Parts: sequence; C-alpha cells; structure tokens
Amino acid sequence: MSKYQHLEVDNTDGVARITFDRPKHNVLDIEMMNELIAELGGLAADDELKCLVINGAGASFCAGVEVADHKPENVNRMIQTFNRVLELIDRLEIPVVASVQGACLGGGMEVAIACDIIVAAQSALFGQPEIKLAFLPPYAAIRLPHLVGPAKAIEICTTGKRYSAEEARQMGMVCYAVTDDQLADTTDRLVKEIQYNSPLIIRLNKQAVKKHLGLPFPQAIESVSDLFLNTLMKTEDVLEGIKSFEEKRKPVWKNR
Repeated sequence: MSKYQHLEVDNTDGVARITFDRPKHNVLDIEMMNELIAELGGLAADDELKCLVINGAGASFCAGVEVADHKPENVNRMIQTFNRVLELIDRLEIPVVASVQGACLGGGMEVAIACDIIVAAQSALFGQPEIKLAFLPPYAAIRLPHLVGPAKAIEICTTGKRYSAEEARQMGMVCYAVTDDQLADTTDRLVKEIQYNSPLIIRLNKQAVKKHLGLPFPQAIESVSDLFLNTLMKTEDVLEGIKSFEEKRKPVWKNR
C-alpha cells in the first residue's frame, strides 16, 4: 500500500516511478503536490537512481490544478507549492520521463514539460487552457519558448487550444507519439536504454546538456571539455567502459 493518498510510487533497479492517482483525471491539489514534493525530495538524495518516470493512473495523465486552489485565499500557497514541485523536477540530476495519456492540460502539461522526455499516447491532449478562465500559466510561459519557440508558445498560451500527441511531437514538445497500446512498452524500452548505463555517467551527460544551454559557443565548448577531461575522465566507470568494450563484455559499473 502506498504511503501517499494520491500517488503510487515504486523504486526498483535504479528506476523510480511516480503515478498520479487522484480520480477522475489526477487533478493536482495542494495536498497532492505536497506528497509529490516529499517523494521528489527523497529521490534527489538517491545516488543509485538512473531514471524517473512520471505517469497517471486511469484515463488521463493530469488535467491541471484544482480551480478552487486558484482562489485568492489559496493562490499564494498554491503557486509556491507548485513552483516547488517544478523546481525539484528541474533539479533532478537523472533523466525524467513523462509517460502521457489522455488529458495533459494546464498544470498537468506544465509538469510534463518540466520533464526531460515526453512519451505520448495517441489519446493524449496537450494544452494550456488557463486563459479561458482569465489566468496565465507561469511555468509554461518560461519553459515553452525553449521547447517550441516564442511564436508557438504565445499561440499555446493565448488560445487555450488543445494539441494532439502528433502535433506536440511535430512542434518539438514530445519525443515519441505512439498508439495507446504502445505507450507502456515504448516508455519501458526507453527506460531500459537508460538503465543499462552508469548512474554517475548518466548524471554527467544530463549535466553536460543542461549546464550549457544558451551559452556562447566558445564558453560552452570550454566548459563541457573541462567536464569531460577533469571530471568524467577521472571516474572509475569511464575506465570500466573502455575496458568492457575492449574485452567484449557487459560493463560492471561502480558508480564512481
């Protein structure tokens, strides 16, 4: 039995899974977000972890944040709590995969795009409908331009339009768009590809990408080369990777 009321969690063989489980459409409220904060905080301290998958039970991934929590008496606490969820996802050093079906709207879409990789089923619908209720999506407003460009980000935020999995893939927000019956298998295949590798080297690869986003090329290439030469090349696992290749065997990672 889960220790949480609105989440199902599992952590096996270096892969953590968080499943939203608040019927009917896994709408986030402050209590559920606090559960998510507690779980994400624990995962951040697990240096054996290789990957996190976030998904939703039932028909939908997550249809947003409770409208009641947007009322003036709750909104400050709601924003602070939701921002903390997004910050903890962003700070995780391992790949975070969103496995999405059904409604992925509002705050639910913001959680999905906070992840590194989105795998979306044919049934998935993405959108930021906040404008229909005279709101704006704070995180989407800063994250979407990096994923889809400013013009498309403005379209998404100012129309409240819903987008299919394939439309989201074509605009660069989603990595994989698959049929509903392929969602679990596609996610699992991706996770297994990640799972094969050293936890330490996984983290260094993600760091190499995120740390250098937006930097001028001379500064970026100097910094990433320093990471390669003075951090990566001093690990035991990089030597094990070379040795296992030469010996034609599966590597035995030491995570150091």
